[in-house]
Amino acid sequence: MTEEEIFNKISAMIADNFDIDQDKITKDTDFTNDLDADSIDLVEFILQLEDEFGAEIPDEEAEKIKTVGDAVAYVKTHQG
Repeated sequence: MTEEEIFNKISAMIADNFDIDQDKITKDTDFTNDLDADSIDLVEFILQLEDEFGAEIPDEEAEKIKTVGDAVAYVKTHQG
């Protein structure tokens, strides 16, 4: 899966979860500052990422995912 395909999937998931227009999501979109995500939102999103991409994300790695770009990079590096 290419980085662009991963980004498109992740941005679609974010649009659904955070009620934001998918066109407004960039790799620089910050989960906490731009999407007002709290810790529960982030945990739920990480679980969705794991389900969608079949990759388990350890807690210490999940804590490093602050932006959409971080999520894309993690999935790209750890995809099967």
